[in-house]
Amino acid sequence: MTAIATHLSTDGDRYFDGMADKFADSLYGKRRGELRLALLDRLLPEMLTLDGQPALDVGGGLGQLSGWLAMRGHAVTLSEPAADMLQRARERLAGTSVTSMSLPLQALPERAPGPWPLITCHAVLEWMADPRAALATLASLLAPRGQLSLMVFNRDALRFSNVVKGNLDRVLADRLAGQGRRTRLTPISPLSHDEILAWAEENGLVVQHCAGVRIFHDYLQHPAGDDEAYRKLLELEWRYSRTEPHWRLGRYLLYTLVPAEETRP
Repeated sequence: MTAIATHLSTDGDRYFDGMADKFADSLYGKRRGELRLALLDRLLPEMLTLDGQPALDVGGGLGQLSGWLAMRGHAVTLSEPAADMLQRARERLAGTSVTSMSLPLQALPERAPGPWPLITCHAVLEWMADPRAALATLASLLAPRGQLSLMVFNRDALRFSNVVKGNLDRVLADRLAGQGRRTRLTPISPLSHDEILAWAEENGLVVQHCAGVRIFHDYLQHPAGDDEAYRKLLELEWRYSRTEPHWRLGRYLLYTLVPAEETRP
């Protein structure tokens, strides 16, 4: 059995060495993971221009997104710092066009500088000690007409969820972030929409599209257990994923960021 990392990296980031089984079983093996992937399958073709361009999948984890892109004709480079996660991804993606590297995000400018016409970075920044600097790094890798698909864990949704669960003292003290210890999966740097807007502007990027992922599921008192209930929930999630005000309370916020000059007439 692989040992589970119980501490942060020297940079203060949270990696997931020894947690491939937990991600595969507790996340993607359950409805919440199934729902996340199903929504991305619908949202990404609407939010991105996908024409087979080379793609960099940052923090690609178990390889689901890299495989999704490879099936659509993209030559994908996956980077993932956790050894067992990367091994699972390599097994999943054997025989595809995906290449992989054992790299943290900070090493990408040296090892995979691009420039990349398409970068995906999903559920990574919230595990970084300095997500603002991480977004600046991603922006530096982007080609002039490139697209960055960014998905982050929503701090506002985390606050709302804690109130629903009765964790009132935690919310009043604004103690929402996790500590990055052992196997708990509360992000150390949950992010807000306003932060993404501000940091994007700092790096010459603008938000072209945005959506909420899992805007209802995580607040259900009675989870959708049977297939019919799940089908209805998926339809509701899809219907309101890009609608004000609902998308802003998605567990994850999904963005397409592009260079600002590309949006000028």
